[in-house]
Amino acid sequence: MKALAEINQEYQEIMNLVKEPMRSCLLSELMTEMESEYKIPMIRTEDCETANKAVIALYRKISKSRSL
Repeated sequence: MKALAEINQEYQEIMNLVKEPMRSCLLSELMTEMESEYKIPMIRTEDCETANKAVIALYRKISKSRSL
């Protein structure tokens, strides 16, 4: 499992080096990887939010950085 610091580093590299539309594609793949590794549920739950604050914060940061 990748550490959050590694995922954040990958996010920073994507943001700094990759242009749209490829950037959004790579960010989506990163989010999918997080969903799998950290068992992020499809439907938001308060329990998940409380138990995994750092994970959810990074996941949302990545999500907000995409162009849809």
